[in-house]
Amino acid sequence: MTTFHWNTEISYTTEDEIRIRGYSLPEMMGKVSFASAVHLMIVGELPSKQVAKLIDALMVAAIDHGAGTPSVLAARTAASGGASVKDAATAGFLSLDKSHGAAVESSMDAISVIKSVISPFICSDEKRSELKKYLQSERAAGRKIIPGFGHRQHSRDPRVKILFDYATEASLAEGFIETATLISDVLTEIVGKQIPINIDGAMAAILLELHYPKDLGNALFLISRLTSLLVHAHEEVSTMPRMRRIDPVNIGFSGTPDRELPPADMLK
Repeated sequence: MTTFHWNTEISYTTEDEIRIRGYSLPEMMGKVSFASAVHLMIVGELPSKQVAKLIDALMVAAIDHGAGTPSVLAARTAASGGASVKDAATAGFLSLDKSHGAAVESSMDAISVIKSVISPFICSDEKRSELKKYLQSERAAGRKIIPGFGHRQHSRDPRVKILFDYATEASLAEGFIETATLISDVLTEIVGKQIPINIDGAMAAILLELHYPKDLGNALFLISRLTSLLVHAHEEVSTMPRMRRIDPVNIGFSGTPDRELPPADMLK
């Protein structure tokens, strides 16, 4: 038996083969979606059809949120200074952190803690009351922000309901999505204005339901958003003058006018 210096459970290659988590990569090509392959890499198993649809929707939901986000502005600023597309996108990627785009892991921690302090054996009204007391105590202690909740633009993030509907189709029901929804409702009551679940909070609740490792909670968002950063960096490099002053707010749109998706059977 061959002894190696170290082992990995993720992948291996031979002269004729590439294996990912035991599966043949060439056999996966054209049969397994990219989102499903990402899920396989992270959790070690291929998803069910319903979970695959959900993971794909999560990654589409995170792919872009306009040209005024901190990460896009960082990428474009680097490109304006002469950075290559790769390096400019990297600058944007490095700006993704707890306040923007990489709050999923922090939100997973928060939702897990809150779920653990609310008894699962009480009625919904008692859960609301118990959560309200907990959140009020957190706010009194100066911990007012719950990662994954609130949005600077949306009163209700249009992506969240769709994701939670797909989660229902996938029969995810371990209580994390219920907890996240309750947090949003109670925060709204306490603060006196709408505090929606944002994309980070929705991803956090869903990934907790799917038993993703918490320290890889940001992975799906980061993989997806890197696509956007590369494209924004490319547009900056190829169409904009160097060393321009980039306004973070006064941004117009000159692309394809609003249009409807093709029929579902044409998208498969």
